[in-house]
Amino acid sequence: MDNTEYYERSVRLHALNKGKLEVASKVPIENQDNISTACLPGVAGPCMLIAQDPENARRYTLKANTVAVVSDGSSVPGLGNIGGLASLPMMEGKAVLFKKFGNVDAFPICLDTQDADEIIDTIKKIAPGFGGICLESISAPGCFDIEKRLKAELGIPVFHDNQHGSAVVIGAAAINAFRFLGKPHYEIRAVVCGTGVVGNAITKMLVQLGIRDIIILDSNGIISPSRISEFGEEKIELLEMTNKDGISGGLEKAVWNRDLFIGVSKQGVLTGEMVRSMRRNPVIFALANPEPEIKPELAKSAGARIVLTARPDSPSRISNALAFPGIFRGVLDIGAKDITEKMKIAAVHALAGFIPKEKLSEEYLLPSVFEEGVSEAVAKAVAGAWR
Repeated sequence: MDNTEYYERSVRLHALNKGKLEVASKVPIENQDNISTACLPGVAGPCMLIAQDPENARRYTLKANTVAVVSDGSSVPGLGNIGGLASLPMMEGKAVLFKKFGNVDAFPICLDTQDADEIIDTIKKIAPGFGGICLESISAPGCFDIEKRLKAELGIPVFHDNQHGSAVVIGAAAINAFRFLGKPHYEIRAVVCGTGVVGNAITKMLVQLGIRDIIILDSNGIISPSRISEFGEEKIELLEMTNKDGISGGLEKAVWNRDLFIGVSKQGVLTGEMVRSMRRNPVIFALANPEPEIKPELAKSAGARIVLTARPDSPSRISNALAFPGIFRGVLDIGAKDITEKMKIAAVHALAGFIPKEKLSEEYLLPSVFEEGVSEAVAKAVAGAWR
């Protein structure tokens, strides 16, 4: 089924159901006694206990299992800057996935502002009612500052899924691709095409996983010392951890003699000739949305051993739903105050290790989101990595 058919089916689904979420009571409200216990006058009991000690909110309210999915709609996958209101169906979908795969109650919060200070101030004001904040579809570079400041100022986990959820899943796929090929991490030579939210995060993740020979490109070419006058803080940070040989040029030069291509850029930028210039049995993650940097069949005909995309029909599909439900399940279960780098790395290894080495194949590098136990494995690893 192509994307157009999915669009039409989705429009009908949303019209029929008026969205995808509803609120349901956990307790019966069948008589006045029920009301008096759940509401006034009885509810004054837990209210007073929380007033005495704010930590009691996790014991007596939905805060222990509730995440706010917050977006300004400035960078919706495949759609760009469509604004907060138009992003609401996407954020509802995120909440549905939270519930299905992590049993986390998530609420879409779509903002009518794209000002970083206003976003931060709004989230700080609503944070008391939530156990975690999942930032979603907020564009760079503002998303970096928003997450950084909220992590410093809130006492609950803050996680920008477009960055870190993507990095966890792509990192796990990379580990398993080279585990299947029998190549050690420290020998891998990688190229990342795209310095946006995902490209930035996956580059940092690859470094933490022990892959140190990395070249990264933006729309003007390789991030290199010769261009340093063009760069802001984020690209200077990327330069400090990549391109150890100081290479300049475009994608054709960047991919030469590389093992791994990760594309988070745009359709059609990678050619068959470029794939043929890579090392033997190259691995291609062409993740541009809605169409990849190279068609899988073209990459394969040019010698690629493994090709993954973000398309629904791709084997071992790259899907953030493999990561964020389990990550939040883990931090909520232990009452963690934040999500550390150590916890993200634990999530990567849990996801990669979910598939035994003997079961790995070119088309089975990541589990399906529907495989039993995936989110539980990620949650357990994340909880175990806390502090």
